[in-house]
Amino acid sequence: MANNYKTIHWFLLAHLLLQLSNIYARVPAIIVFGDSSVDSGNNNQISTILKSNFRPYGRDFIGGQPTGRFSNGRIPTDFISEAFGIKPTIPAYLDPTYDIKDFASGVCFASAGTGYDNATSDVLSVIPLWKEMEYYKEYQKDLRGYLGEEKANEVLFEALYLMSIGTNDFLENYYVLPRRSSEFSIEEYQNFLAGIAGNFIRELYKLGARKICMGGVPPMGCLPLERATNILSGSECIEEYNNVAKDFNEKLKGLIENLNKELAGIRLVFSNPYDILLEIIQNPESFGKLFAMLL
Repeated sequence: MANNYKTIHWFLLAHLLLQLSNIYARVPAIIVFGDSSVDSGNNNQISTILKSNFRPYGRDFIGGQPTGRFSNGRIPTDFISEAFGIKPTIPAYLDPTYDIKDFASGVCFASAGTGYDNATSDVLSVIPLWKEMEYYKEYQKDLRGYLGEEKANEVLFEALYLMSIGTNDFLENYYVLPRRSSEFSIEEYQNFLAGIAGNFIRELYKLGARKICMGGVPPMGCLPLERATNILSGSECIEEYNNVAKDFNEKLKGLIENLNKELAGIRLVFSNPYDILLEIIQNPESFGKLFAMLL
């Protein structure tokens, strides 16, 4: 069920990016940062219990085998890559079966279970966001060695950068463990995360990125695990979590607006799935039989 929600969430992002294909007309590569919604197998290569390298994961993937994607088949970033005419799947950076020839047109640095906050990645010993950035810098060096300085810089400049991250900071960290909730009020923690997000985008910009899409967080209180554990309230959505998601998305939206003014030449868009995803969850029948069956 959790994967159904993620599929719907990312279907909406894919739809948005297809709508923006005229803006992002030239995209030679897709470069991905984030969590389980976009991890194409990096967690397979690290010491963590958070893996998806077993069935039924991958049953509908090419060859029918699990790849480390938290999905029965391809994940939305794969479809986005295909929609831009690049390739049908985006390989995980840590997968030893791939090399720079494969990564030149798209690569994934994402790690399931991670967040903006380093403390979130510590919960399940996954790759922190700062390490995803270090891998990206390593990738840049390898790409220049493979394509040459001028061609590599062109690819990095024209590439589309996708970010999907943030939910774990609240559901695996702030609301579960005492450290951050004792240090920050929820609004202070949102500001803390937004600050990290802003610095991450500024760093990408300094390294040459110009086309970036940042995903917001879904109605977290309606995710299956949260509803399943909300027994006393009849397994309804947890409104507190949903309100936090809405507030955080507003902070990210404001961040995006400011960064578009601050960073000359950047084309930064914010994908906010909250309202339409909540509508799908609450009224699946109005979106057709497919969504009704999924939910």
